Amino acid sequence: MAEQGLRSIVVKKYNHHANHGSIPEDKKNILRRDFGTETINQKWCTDITYIHVQKEGWTYLASVMDLCSRKIIGYAYGTSMTAELAVKAVENACLNVRDTEGIILHSDLGSQYTSQAFEDCLGSKGILFI
Repeated sequence: MAEQGLRSIVVKKYNHHANHGSIPEDKKNILRRDFGTETINQKWCTDITYIHVQKEGWTYLASVMDLCSRKIIGYAYGTSMTAELAVKAVENACLNVRDTEGIILHSDLGSQYTSQAFEDCLGSKGILFI
């Protein structure tokens, strides 16, 4: 590599600092690891993935997956991991759903998912958040 003037690109590994706090009292795990469904739009799950891009550095992909079809039905991509990113992913998931009332949404209860902005978004759509 040195003879040809090549060098590798080293990316510093992201050091995740998990929040080991307690689960909020108003959040009950009603799924109890039962991720099976009989039809679409009964149970959704959401999470944020870290993606390193050479020019921008760390970027974030928030996605919503339908647990019946196992398909990503909504997502949002950005350079900061905010509640607004998580809200946009859920809003995009709701675009093609006529009635969101009673859908169960499961997450890891990170700060984006326990924010007031996220709670307000789900409440306006009738989605049950656990």
